[in-house]
Amino acid sequence: MADRTTGHYVPGTLAGSRYQAFIPDPLPPHPPLDLSGGGLIARKERADQALGRLDGITLMLPDPELFLYQYVRKEALLSSQIEGTQSSLSDLLLFEADAAPGVPIDDVEEVSNYVAALKHGLRRLREDEFPLSLRLIREMHALLLRGGRGANKQPGEFRTGQVWIGGPSPALAHFVPPPPEALPDALAALERFLHEPAGSMPPLVKAALAHVQFETIHPFSDGNGRLGRLLITLILCSEGVLREPSLYLSLYFKRRRADYYDLLNGVRMCGDWESWLGFFLDGVADTAQQAVDTAQRLLALLARDRARIAALGKRAGNVGLVFEQFARRVLLTVPQVAPHLALSPPTIRAAVRALEELGIVNEVTGQQRHRVFAYQQYLDILSEGAQPL
Repeated sequence: MADRTTGHYVPGTLAGSRYQAFIPDPLPPHPPLDLSGGGLIARKERADQALGRLDGITLMLPDPELFLYQYVRKEALLSSQIEGTQSSLSDLLLFEADAAPGVPIDDVEEVSNYVAALKHGLRRLREDEFPLSLRLIREMHALLLRGGRGANKQPGEFRTGQVWIGGPSPALAHFVPPPPEALPDALAALERFLHEPAGSMPPLVKAALAHVQFETIHPFSDGNGRLGRLLITLILCSEGVLREPSLYLSLYFKRRRADYYDLLNGVRMCGDWESWLGFFLDGVADTAQQAVDTAQRLLALLARDRARIAALGKRAGNVGLVFEQFARRVLLTVPQVAPHLALSPPTIRAAVRALEELGIVNEVTGQQRHRVFAYQQYLDILSEGAQPL
């Protein structure tokens, strides 16, 4: 590891207590990163290869939207769980299906807002050809914190007060980000780094550095963790590494929270970017391979269930049409299926009963009216690792 500083401290006081706030130096690090140690070159190659496999399998899926629709929601859930929400994937899907009595609405709204923020960011990058910029980050933040618990946390606006991480006060905190008057310069430097031409730095390295810098600046009153994780995906998509937003590191960060925070502090305190980069690259490789495995298991499940439906004979046509709706949304009611098919409600209900008899779907509310059916095995595969903390 090169001996380097990564910023400087400035004094502050709050309610009579003194503290030191940290202002990071602009990226890239100086001296430059040393990739020769810690097997970093091999770890980067492994991560690049795993990303290539992941990008390839999304093209092989018969309906990539089917996979991504659910996968984006799983990432949204995991990223929000790290911040303390207690929703499950079923809660989110029921909420989106307008069939969620008893679900903690504030929690689920936070997760749903994450999905909206990601979709907005990608649409702006692709359809509007808008640069990955502070303005876009603020737009996404406004969506992330709309409604619910975030509405009073300055959605879409950079903070105007001092924040701290851990502890009851800045003086006793684990880390104190820059004071608000230092934000404009720190954020302008981050934006310049984001605008570095593609190819000037490997995209994975750029994403790893930008994530730490964003979390260190902590530019918003709330939502920094979720937005910092979104930033990784946006960089990889904007740099052309991924065609679809199919890589998400929240499960890796969730399972290794202590390591994650220790390594962030290692960068801030002694400039150890290399240890953080190794951790990040390992996370990319592991997470990308897990996503490939998940996609392959879901493809196998769909193929197996389609074959079972085909064996029904005369009923196979209508049952298959209804099944394909569950393959797209996982949790559905009969009225939600009806607009998508030229079938009568009684015919749809009969098809759902056939799917129940095959053990492919099951009713999840226990009610006689407003019944909701789940493609349970699909949901189970997707929910692995996504239980509330």
